[in-house]
Formats: sequence, C-alpha cells, structure tokens
Amino acid sequence: MDAIVTELQNLNIGKVKMYEPLLNHTTIKIGGPADLFIEPSSVENLKQVMTIIEKNGIKWRAIGRGSNLLVSDKGIEGVVIKLSTGLNHLEIKDTEITVGSGHSLVSLSTLISKKGLAGLEFASGIPGSVGGAVYMNAGAHGSDISKILTRAHILFDDGTMEWLSNEEMEFSYRTSVLQKKRSGIVVEAVFQLATGDRESIVSQMQKNKDYRKDTQPWNFPCAGSIFRNPLPHFAGKLIESAGLKGYRIGGAKISEMHGNFIVNAGNATAQDVLSLIQYVKDTIYNQYEVKMETEVEIIGRK
Repeated sequence: MDAIVTELQNLNIGKVKMYEPLLNHTTIKIGGPADLFIEPSSVENLKQVMTIIEKNGIKWRAIGRGSNLLVSDKGIEGVVIKLSTGLNHLEIKDTEITVGSGHSLVSLSTLISKKGLAGLEFASGIPGSVGGAVYMNAGAHGSDISKILTRAHILFDDGTMEWLSNEEMEFSYRTSVLQKKRSGIVVEAVFQLATGDRESIVSQMQKNKDYRKDTQPWNFPCAGSIFRNPLPHFAGKLIESAGLKGYRIGGAKISEMHGNFIVNAGNATAQDVLSLIQYVKDTIYNQYEVKMETEVEIIGRK
C-alpha cells in the first residue's frame, strides 16, 4: 500500500491519506478507518485513481457527503474515494443542467430554484451529493431523481466511462442499476428541468425545508431514513405505533421526532446502530408481521 500511496502523491491527484477515520466523513459521525482515503481534485484525476486501483487489484468504495451510510467500526478494507469539490462543476443550458457528482444536492436545488427552474424542489432537504442521489435514486415529497435525470456519466471499475440513459439506470424505489448489476461511480448527471414561476418554486422549496426541520432530527448526527417504507405501510409510523420512539442501545437512539431516524446521541458505535436496527426489525415483525428492510447502506469490515 505504501508504494501505491507514493505513486498517487507523486501524481498530485488530490488528497491522499492512510487510515483516515470515516466518522469524519459520514453524517451520523460513525465509522472506522479506511486503509486508503482519496479525494480526487478533478474528473481526470479520478480516472487516474481508478486505473491505479484496477492495476493493483485493490478493493474500492466511493462515497459522497456520507449520508445514508453506516460504516463499520472496523473501517473499510482497500480504498475509499470521496467525491467532493473536485467534482462539483455545473453547466446550465436553458432547462437542461449538467452537474458533477460531488455537488451538494441541497445547494444545487437552492441555486436552480433562484433561476426559475422547476423539478428539484423535492431535493431541498436531502443532505447528500448529486452522485449519491443518482446512485440510490433519492427522493422525497412524491418525487425522485428518476423523474428528472436524462442520463448519467459513469466511471466503471475497469477504467471505462459510459453515458447511461434513464432507462439504462434501471431506477426503482431507492435503487439503481449501480446497486443491482454494475459497479461504477457516478461522475456527472444531466437533469431535464422545466421553466416555472420563480417565487412559487422558492416558496415550495422553503415549505419542504421547513417540513424537514419540523419533523426530522437534523440537530443530531444521523444517516437519514434507516428503513425503506414497507408499502403500503410507512416505516416511521410502524415504529412509532410499536412504542419505539426514544428507545436506545448504547449511544444510538430512535429519534423522538421521527421513528425512521436513528441518531447518534453520544459516542454511538456502528454496532450500537446495528443492534438497534435488529431490535426494530424483530419488534415490528412480532407485532405486525411486517418485514423491515434497511434503506441506509451498511458497509465495511464485518
């Protein structure tokens, strides 16, 4: 690994660190170290990183802003690639926008709304990156990424890059082809928006932000929604009905504001969260015979 670090540093591809604690890079503030942590400073440098990884046969994982993610206390084997400011470019052509995967989704929706473009209002309170949102088909308020994405530029682990259409992304509820069939990194996305009344768009975005602020515990470190909605039921309502709000294991606690959020109430470990997830699954099944599936992605060493 030392030789690879030296090679990457000599190429000046961005930040390169060994054994970087991932609790510094997740919204729930949990996670052990990555063997190697890389933050590429450009798309070209990202391609160089992937070439070196592939050449050396190293395991890798890409992350964005660390929401919707629970990293093992034992960390992650291999390389973690963080898509950040080096991939936050934005180009606007009429109602079509091309945006880098490292761009903040909240910042993008705010900027776009001020230009009188509609379609991203649902994203005004989603605290992730564009790349992560495309990867998992993020959504809220009755809409999601699949409704606006026309194509995504993907860097595959063999170093090739390809544009995938909306259909080729195979979007479904909180998933895409990148989770189901093909391993790759979202480099950029193209969204088709619509012209609209600027004041109405900004007003709707503010309502969405206020709703999240009033109903979700963003004053505590958390990963976002923990469980998928087991339709026709809603995860949060089931958890609340079971009397689990406020239930705690170690430093992990079910939010008293919203049942589908587990917060880091103080020095929580990934194991605390995993134990609490299992407790919720068992309780909901025993009471309602409903199987709960996690929406948060659980990664790292076992």
